[in-house]
Amino acid sequence: MAEIKDPENTLIIETTQGNVVIALRPDLAPKHVERIKTLAREGFYDGIVFHRVIEGFMAQTGCPRGTGTGGSDYPDLEAEFNAEPHVRGTCSMARSQSPNSANSQFFICFGDAGFLDNQYTAWGNVIEGMENVDKIKRGEPVQNPDKMLSVKVAADIS
Repeated sequence: MAEIKDPENTLIIETTQGNVVIALRPDLAPKHVERIKTLAREGFYDGIVFHRVIEGFMAQTGCPRGTGTGGSDYPDLEAEFNAEPHVRGTCSMARSQSPNSANSQFFICFGDAGFLDNQYTAWGNVIEGMENVDKIKRGEPVQNPDKMLSVKVAADIS
């Protein structure tokens, strides 16, 4: 297991392909990190599929409908664009054309996606389990998709 320096700002995602550990970055996107932690603590993400997975680009999840068309019952977030580069392991919020439309959906980059820099809110980095992200089934939409079985804030795991 990765060394967890800040349990309150570490997310542990159990996927159908294995665990993924994400260091949250409230220094980059405090409102987005707070939303992710709130949804994780409410069990919102448990059982949600990776509905859009593009080879060499990213794996997207967080839609309760499994289609990319839904979000949580909370209002959309105002963008917190930052200079964090979208590279392998970067976690960032999905959104519609409107910059202030991020809600619950997010993606994990497989590789360099610099064209997203300063246009999407990066909020974390995978610190362990990227090999499990690499195993997630590809597709748009994905047939028989992998899912997040549970998403927990490390501070809440006894």
